Amino acid sequence: MSQPYTRLPSRNLDRTAGLVRPACVLPDRVTLDNPALDVMTDFRRLTAFIATPGDTIQQAEERMRRRKVRLLFVMEAQDRMAGLVTRTDLHSEKPLLVVQSRGIRRDEVLVADIMTPVERLEAIDYDDIAHARVGHVLETLKARGRQHALVIEQTEGRQMVRGLLSLSQLCKQLGIVVQTTEVASTFLEIEQHLAHA
Repeated sequence: MSQPYTRLPSRNLDRTAGLVRPACVLPDRVTLDNPALDVMTDFRRLTAFIATPGDTIQQAEERMRRRKVRLLFVMEAQDRMAGLVTRTDLHSEKPLLVVQSRGIRRDEVLVADIMTPVERLEAIDYDDIAHARVGHVLETLKARGRQHALVIEQTEGRQMVRGLLSLSQLCKQLGIVVQTTEVASTFLEIEQHLAHA
């Protein structure tokens, strides 16, 4: 026989009440010898921001601005990833090429028109990141000439994006101020900073 349950006490909320949100707290400063997980945004602890293929590029840019991010995951139905769109994509020649080739206005360009499709994305296994150092992450991004790297794990036989490695986040944690958005120049600035550190 089950025991009797009593009502839990309750109270009214204060006007200053907030909302607990997932937090991925990364160390403020790292060295190349820190564990790689110290620079990975972990989506088990922090919500990833998304767009849909049918969003306009203006909607995507506004979402990035509001959320203070430079990358959105482009998601389709059934929680399937269609690709990625970055701030660099939005400000590259991609939108202009779509405008010219289709004879449309810029405000008609969709995320699907300029995103990097999922089949062109590379990823690193979470198990490899879990045993790596920050220096490995830096060398991997440099070798691939990328601003970002996805981290994946297998869940019930399906690839799932577990995290994100970002060159700008890495530089911030290394204490390096980067003056350019060009990937090659960014790596040169990092190497110069580390040589004098």
